[in-house]
Amino acid sequence: MAKRDYYDVLGVSRGADADEIKKAYRKMAIKYHPDKNEGDKDAEEKFKEAAEAYEVLSNPEKRQRYNQFGHAANAGSASGGGYGGGSMNMDDIFSQFGDIFGGGSPFDGFFGGGGRQGGGRRVARGSNLRIKVRLTLEEIANGTEKKIKVNKQILCKTCDGTGAKDKSSFQTCKTCGGQGSVRRVTNTILGQMQTTSTCPTCNGEGSTITSKCNVCHGDGVVRGEETITINVPAGVSEGMQLSMSGKGNAAPRGGVPGDLIILIEEVPHETLKRDGNNVIYDLHISFVDAALGTSIEVPTIDGKAKIKIDPGTQGGKILRLKGKGVPEVNSYHRGDQLIHINIWTPKALSREEREALEKLQSSPNFKPNPGKNEKSFFERMKEYFE
Repeated sequence: MAKRDYYDVLGVSRGADADEIKKAYRKMAIKYHPDKNEGDKDAEEKFKEAAEAYEVLSNPEKRQRYNQFGHAANAGSASGGGYGGGSMNMDDIFSQFGDIFGGGSPFDGFFGGGGRQGGGRRVARGSNLRIKVRLTLEEIANGTEKKIKVNKQILCKTCDGTGAKDKSSFQTCKTCGGQGSVRRVTNTILGQMQTTSTCPTCNGEGSTITSKCNVCHGDGVVRGEETITINVPAGVSEGMQLSMSGKGNAAPRGGVPGDLIILIEEVPHETLKRDGNNVIYDLHISFVDAALGTSIEVPTIDGKAKIKIDPGTQGGKILRLKGKGVPEVNSYHRGDQLIHINIWTPKALSREEREALEKLQSSPNFKPNPGKNEKSFFERMKEYFE
């Protein structure tokens, strides 16, 4: 099923500012919250859809890419998770509430603790990582697989990420009784009001550690290196960001790992220039080859290609190799290679060459007549795009 436009999901215009987007998301989050619509799958999907839309439109960089490329800006697949907002889970969504509702979910006092289902226990989340990946034009055109060593927080192997010396080191939190949250009853003029907040003793985990791991000192994570396989889809461009869910820093004591954000950098090609999905090559030929015609091999992304230069070819002419450009992301459409013809004129001539040219100089065929034989640059470009 095709995704709906993010602006339509939140019910805002494409020119909406950050405050309008935040207010729209707040309204939908309250309306479709799972604890308020228990068992309603349709409400849960709308809740996730609104969170995904907000996650993109509230980020200036992601919003700019979305406005330019639509859902394709974050499309693709990668080892360990999908690209873009579609990989968000409930923990991702609830983590947004500190920003939207000023430090906590509005459901803390009404639905049993932070909007989290299953007892209100808080799940820690690892931070995101950002890396740069340099790609050649050939890798961009065909897609590629990169294996990169990343220095990051990984789970402690000694304690398997628990942070405890052994299993007997865990005990149920005495303050919250293992719930991760505490309830307080306050007397007001309207009667008794019950509120729920994160347990201050166990920080919402529901248990405490009596004896910590000697290696990670109770954190459950240590600094280490991991080799990550990145599957880059064909057609990415300079500045585009890809996201691998769960490949960022590990979270303390078995929490949710962060994401790996991959920034694409293009390595300049020696002879080819990229212009969107098209590839441009400047071909220099002698005026003899231009006058008589010839066959020439030119470089392309896929190797060499032989092209024909017709007799009488003029400088500035543009030849097209259809389908020899860069593909669009997640699309079968591929750009073209445009070959710009440049007439090369020798700077030094031998005596014999000069005499031969002087004989031809007076010939009518060697007198330029742009108004009769040659079209303007704008006319040639118009013909190409038509």
